[in-house]
Amino acid sequence: MNSQIVQTVLVTGASSGIGLELARCFAAERCRLVLVARNAAALENLATELRQAHNTEVRVLPADLARAETPGQLFAELQRAGLCVDVLVNNAGFGAHGDFAELPLARQLEMVQVNVTALMQLTGLFLPGMIARHQGGVLNVASTAAFQPGPGMAVYFATKACVLAFGEALAEELRGSGVTVTTLCPGPTRTNFGKIANFRGGDHLTRHAMSAAAVARYGHEAFRRGRVLAIPGLSNRLLTLLVRLLPRLVVRRMVHWGNRVRKADR
Repeated sequence: MNSQIVQTVLVTGASSGIGLELARCFAAERCRLVLVARNAAALENLATELRQAHNTEVRVLPADLARAETPGQLFAELQRAGLCVDVLVNNAGFGAHGDFAELPLARQLEMVQVNVTALMQLTGLFLPGMIARHQGGVLNVASTAAFQPGPGMAVYFATKACVLAFGEALAEELRGSGVTVTTLCPGPTRTNFGKIANFRGGDHLTRHAMSAAAVARYGHEAFRRGRVLAIPGLSNRLLTLLVRLLPRLVVRRMVHWGNRVRKADR
């Protein structure tokens, strides 16, 4: 990034995990930050840290992306403030562990709203300005779950597959425009994702997991390099290759077995 240009970066899900660490990466470049999440106190703590560490401007916008009206409200508020978003980081998302028919339908539809609909709404609102300015980009956080069906977490895996397909398509549509789209697909990461998804006995999931900071650094560098797809960790890259080579029946049976094991740990 040209050190003469101060970019405005909006990060959703910035209160913890990968989103928090991505905010730190962009703040280290002296970018102007707009932090979005439901946890206002956590956002204020992060904002204070970033202002003190990097002498950068940070705006906190507590908001719930599970509400359909939230993306439009965020866009309108930033327009009133005269802020043009140069980089949109769509990190907010969550999962739910269990069979589709056993989980509350409302919770799963909320997952679609946060993981997919809000992501597309925010992108659709901020992208035209980036295109008009011939600069900027979108960094979407998906998952290695995007490469396979996920019985036992069917909706979560499906939402991440949608994010990946959407991001790759956008990147091609915008090729040569000056605007880039990167989709970050981390594997197991040490965050509070498992707690929210209702995993139990999950030590085997995090034993070899990457830290949120390592994932964020990898994703941030990939975005700055203009890469379309970023899969941090050699084992994660090998996994995504393997699931493309194996028969679909084998893949879905393996994933289902893995999710059943986690369920049995409860």
